[in-house]
Formats: sequence, C-alpha cells, structure tokens
Amino acid sequence: AMDSPRARYLVFFQYVGTGFSGVMAIKRPKQGVGVQNLLEKAAERLKSLTPVKFTISSRTDTGVHALGNSAHLDVQRLSGRPPFSPDILTFALNSHLEHPDIRVIRAFRAPDDFHARFDATSRTYLYRVVTGRSLDALSVFDRNLCWAVRTDHLDVAAMQEAARHLQGTHDFRAFRSVSDNDWKNPVRTLLRASVAPASASPFTHPQEKRKLQFWDLEFESKSFLYKQVRRMTACLVAVGLGALTPAQVKEKLESGDPQSGPSLLVAPAQGLFLKSVHYEGLDWGPGKDWYNRPSVPGGCGPGAVPEAPRL
Repeated sequence: AMDSPRARYLVFFQYVGTGFSGVMAIKRPKQGVGVQNLLEKAAERLKSLTPVKFTISSRTDTGVHALGNSAHLDVQRLSGRPPFSPDILTFALNSHLEHPDIRVIRAFRAPDDFHARFDATSRTYLYRVVTGRSLDALSVFDRNLCWAVRTDHLDVAAMQEAARHLQGTHDFRAFRSVSDNDWKNPVRTLLRASVAPASASPFTHPQEKRKLQFWDLEFESKSFLYKQVRRMTACLVAVGLGALTPAQVKEKLESGDPQSGPSLLVAPAQGLFLKSVHYEGLDWGPGKDWYNRPSVPGGCGPGAVPEAPRL
C-alpha cells in the first residue's frame, strides 16, 4: 500500500509556566517536565505512522508563561486516510492533553518546508510588574503572574527614555546571560520597547484596588538573546526606582558587559509572558485553514511556479 502523505501544521498554544521546567522537552523525568513533553504525549493519540515531534518556535524558561507560543509538526496518517483538518487536530490535542495549564489555541496547515522558528518574523514579550506599599494585597491569583516591586512610585518617564535607548539595532551582549554561548551573534534589532500603566488586575479584591498599580513592559524583536528580556526589564525597573539613570542604561548597552549595572541583573521568571509569535501574511480569519506564506522576494520559494520569461 502506498504511504499516505505527511501533513505539516503550524500550531499556536498557550501555557501557565509555573509548573513546568520551561517549554522544551526534558529528557530525564527527574528534572521536571517541559510543555513539549506533554504536547508530544497528547500527539501520540493521533496514531501517526511516524512519531509526532513539535518543533517549538520560541524557547521559554522555567516559570515563564506563554499567551501564544507556536510550533510546527508533521502527522502521517494510515494510508488512504485524509490529513486531519486543523480544527480536528486542535480538538484532538486538547482532548488528550493531560495538564490543565496547557491549551492549543489554533492550528493551520503549512507548506512542507515551513519552519515555525525560522519563518517567524517577530516575537512579542509582555512583562507584568506590580507596585505598591502593601504588596500583601496582591491576589493569590496573580502571585505567579507578575513581579511585585515594593515601592509607591516608578519614574515611568525615565523608564520610557531608557527603553528608547534600547530600541533599534545594537550589540545586546550586555543583556545576555553570562552562561550564554559566546559564538552566537549578539546583534539584535529591538523593534519596540514600551512601558505603560496597566489596568487593575481583575483578580484584585475591589477594596484593595487602590493599593496596587500594574505596569506592562512590552518588547518586540525578530529574536532575543537568552534572558535578554528579563535583563532589560530589570534595568528598566532599576531606572524606575532611581537606582540607574537612562544614560547609564545606554552606557551598559555600549559596554557589552553583562556584569555591569545593578546587582539585581535578571527580573524573575513569573512576570514574563511570550505574548505572540508573528508570521507574515498569516490570516486568523474564520475558516482560514492554510498558512500561505508570501513568496520569497527575489527568488522562487519551494513549490512556486517560476514566472514565464519576459519577451
């Protein structure tokens, strides 16, 4: 019998990261569990002829959350069976997921050479900070979803000025983890860095809303260095507290030294969310089942029909 064709999918999924050792699969069970482990376990129930592997677009660390991470995967059904529709695939994965803190949002069929990581045009991270004198007013529901900073006041104008220094194309070596690979190119283009007051959390008790202020820090780039977002966040909060000036953040950036700056180098994991992964031309409209990539400029993408020669 002829083998049925394998079908490639792009899937978006979200998770509360508190109980996981990051998103990537963990080989040794004693070291905890990665979100990928549970997604692949659920995918076993699809009865694919070849084991289903999730190729994750964006790595997140222990305790970091995702409102929308993404991955690609291949499913090869028994011969004669048509590929699963994206809706059925989404439903099947969610039905078999054994953890309440992971959910598949949506799936799309994708070209056979599509790559979730390398075809992503940008990623947006959200970091939630909460300030207030009486941080014991922080709701139990928010405890693992933000960084509580004990202060009455953040100098937001100074934080925004410092954030503007970080925007653009720079060598971000000063903001990468000391343990990160030195061979990786540290030049990144930060498309956006913003700091803004956020609305009150819906989980705060009505009588305590005035005691707390939430802040959203957002960062968008094609890609980030390991722990870059949490290091930039720590610096911006230090500026808000008056421990650093915006000019010192600019100096730190130009120094290329991860050890420079305040003693608190990395913001805690629990305030960080991978908000979204962007793909050019992806249509989230109802009934859109396929991701048709825009053709690669200046060349034929695989499967593209070459134009007739101009006479």
